[in-house]
Amino acid sequence: MAAKKKSKAKPTKSQSKAKPAKRVKRAAKKAAKEAQKVVKKAAKKIAKAAKGAKKIAKVEKPAIAKVAKVEKKSASSSLLETVQNVAAKVKQVAAAAAVKLMDSEAGKAAPSFDLTDEKGEHVTSESLAGKPYLLYFYPKDDTPGCTKEACDIRDNFGRFGQQGLRVIGVSPDSEQSHAKFGQKYGLPFTLLSDPDKTLASAYGVWGKKQNYGKEYLGIIRSSFLVGADGTIKKSYRGVKVNGHVDAVLSDAQALL
Repeated sequence: MAAKKKSKAKPTKSQSKAKPAKRVKRAAKKAAKEAQKVVKKAAKKIAKAAKGAKKIAKVEKPAIAKVAKVEKKSASSSLLETVQNVAAKVKQVAAAAAVKLMDSEAGKAAPSFDLTDEKGEHVTSESLAGKPYLLYFYPKDDTPGCTKEACDIRDNFGRFGQQGLRVIGVSPDSEQSHAKFGQKYGLPFTLLSDPDKTLASAYGVWGKKQNYGKEYLGIIRSSFLVGADGTIKKSYRGVKVNGHVDAVLSDAQALL
């Protein structure tokens, strides 16, 4: 008769609970080891990167210092430029105030006009808005004093350009006379024809003159510095040709 097989004993409740606990413990231990490996590996990489960064910083130190120096210099230059601009503005305001005290016309709106130039083209005060200009009135084309005045302006025309100042001559002469006068002396600026003395009267430069004891009506040689805002910055009446260009340019630098 065959022997009966022994049946395995069933695990108790405490034993059943112990097995999963052991498995969890082993898994946690294994995970901790893996995490430690990952941390060590990351730490090595960080240390290596820090070492490389330190090396780069050491190599680039002169360049960094140079950039810092340039930035510092740039900041100083910017501050200096700001101070200079403010000083220039204060100087300009002071000059304008001084002129107003001596020149009753300074600050007034320049008279508007619509006249033709030596080419027969219309030039208006509206077309000049936003830009400064010198409007100079003279008696007659191709006469000694007027020719000298025009040629003085011509010879210093580059200086007017540097200040962004347009030059416009005005006389009662015709367009054709202006064209001939301009071509003869190579005048690079505009000449306006004011045959009815409309603009001359508006500026008050058409009046009584004396020559060799005789009194007559004519253009009183005068100039007016007009700002970009369309106001008169300075007026020059009874102009003497010698030194006039230098005086205008000096005033333009201070007032415009």
